[in-house]
Amino acid sequence: MLIHALSSSCRFVAGVISRERIPTFERMLWRVCRGNVFLRQADIEDSLEDPATGDQVYKSVFIIFFQGDQLKTRVKKICEGFRASLYPCPETPQERKEMAAGVATRIDDLQMVLNQTEDHRQRVLQAAAKTVRVWFIKVRKMKAVYHTLNLCNIDVTQKCLIAEVWCPVSDMDSIQFALRRGTEKSGSTVPSILNRMQTKQTPPTFNKTNKFTSGFQNIVDMFSMVFAGRYIILLMGVFSIYTGIIYNDCFSKSLNLFGSGWSVRPMFDPRTLDENKVLQLDPAVRGVFNGPYPIGIDPIWNIATNKLTFLNSFKMKMSVILGVIHMLFGVSLSLFNHLYFKKPLNIYLGFIPEIVFMASLFGYLVILVFYKWLAYDAHTSRNAPSLLIAFINMFLFNYNDPTNQPLYRGQMVIQTLLVLIALACVPCMLIVKTLVLRRQYLWKKNLGTQNFGGIRVGNGPTEDQAEIIQHDQLSQHSENDEHEFNFGDVAVHQAIHTIEYCLGCISNTASYLRLWALSLAHAQLSEVLWTMVMHLGLSSRSFGGFVALSIIFGAFAVLTVCILLIMEGLSAFLHALRLHWVEFQNKFYVGQGFKFLPFTFESILEGRFED
Repeated sequence: MLIHALSSSCRFVAGVISRERIPTFERMLWRVCRGNVFLRQADIEDSLEDPATGDQVYKSVFIIFFQGDQLKTRVKKICEGFRASLYPCPETPQERKEMAAGVATRIDDLQMVLNQTEDHRQRVLQAAAKTVRVWFIKVRKMKAVYHTLNLCNIDVTQKCLIAEVWCPVSDMDSIQFALRRGTEKSGSTVPSILNRMQTKQTPPTFNKTNKFTSGFQNIVDMFSMVFAGRYIILLMGVFSIYTGIIYNDCFSKSLNLFGSGWSVRPMFDPRTLDENKVLQLDPAVRGVFNGPYPIGIDPIWNIATNKLTFLNSFKMKMSVILGVIHMLFGVSLSLFNHLYFKKPLNIYLGFIPEIVFMASLFGYLVILVFYKWLAYDAHTSRNAPSLLIAFINMFLFNYNDPTNQPLYRGQMVIQTLLVLIALACVPCMLIVKTLVLRRQYLWKKNLGTQNFGGIRVGNGPTEDQAEIIQHDQLSQHSENDEHEFNFGDVAVHQAIHTIEYCLGCISNTASYLRLWALSLAHAQLSEVLWTMVMHLGLSSRSFGGFVALSIIFGAFAVLTVCILLIMEGLSAFLHALRLHWVEFQNKFYVGQGFKFLPFTFESILEGRFED
């Protein structure tokens, strides 16, 4: 009864508002409407999505009762100011029920539409997921092709594209065939033209590799890009087997395949052999030494007490010999580079002084080593001079040392001459080459001024010829600008190269002694593993010793693989890499090139050329 009585005079509005604005909203209604409104609100427990921002917010539902149109206007303005959302609400209960039912029906319909839309979107996305990679590949290919086409120039007829590219000479026929096939498939009446240009620009570096050589090439590319040089693959596994054979070292023991050339019977009787553990053999006694071992070190040195003294001396000399041969081979490779790039000046003032400098000093040292081995035998070895002292005196021009006699007649004259020749090679590399380069530059410059301004006499070029001539002139100007001669820069570069080479010959020769150090370390580790581990299993004399031997051999094998093969193998690889990169390749290798990056869809799709 009261509701029907008030409905004729009271009005109301309903809506939702942010929960934190309720206190301010209520005070504003009270002051503006002077207390003539009745507000009732309740919090909504679940969060709602803000249609403007999409954030989850908490809101409250409210209903405001008032009288008159004037208060209605004020209430609506306040609701708009506080960004409250107003919703229509019928006045009678029956209408409200009908409206609620209609809203529920619309919600169900919308939910059904949303579900169907979601299902349709899911089906579309699943279908697209099967081909999205194909789309991605097509887009990347199209983007790469159009980007490459943008690098081309348009000729004067505005119908053809002109491009200058780098390509391997061996692939010229394949490229020509691909262009012909593309012309046929496109239906073009104008064939594609491929001409080989003559240029002075530095080409990129390209080395054909396979699955095996690509790993070695990646190691080379990791340091710098090769130019004016080539890399050489040495199978270090085969070389390690070879060094094991020449040192006759297998698990720290020697293999007696051909029988030792030493014998104790000519010097000692059986009683002396039984009573003494250590005996000294004199090779000067007839029958004690019957000749060298066919290959490698005689196995008797494995049980000698002076084994380390003998092997260290031998391995140090072998390291120097191999190092000098290796470096001379590296210098020889530079000759092929100079011949390939047609630089005779580098041959006469670069290669020849370098090879003479190294051969005069360190090649002579290798000859002295072999000469001492051949000239002194067991009878005269006590009077053999020291090669180290002789080599030092060679640089000091000191030949009055009574403790170190000359190895041969005329040693002073020959060594003095070799040192003077080596010293004469230094200014040849340092100064003469720079002066010759400067003279060649001035001669070309003076010759260019006598070309009558480059005037051509003829009927005049056509538009196409004019475009080509202009393009060639621009290319020549750019190339000449790049190769502008600067005497100061060339002199500094040549001085650095000469100092580096001369000092490097000394330091690099000493660096090859790491071969002796590595061999000594590996031999000692192998001997320790054999003595401390394997010897325990072999020393057992009982019937069940094979059980202990099997267990000990397992431990010996694991330690051998982990220490000698993995850890020491990695160490040997790093040292070998150092010897190849520093001591060997610096004789002919110049890492100033840039890598050849061909246009391939495979590389583009893998993201290797993002830049």
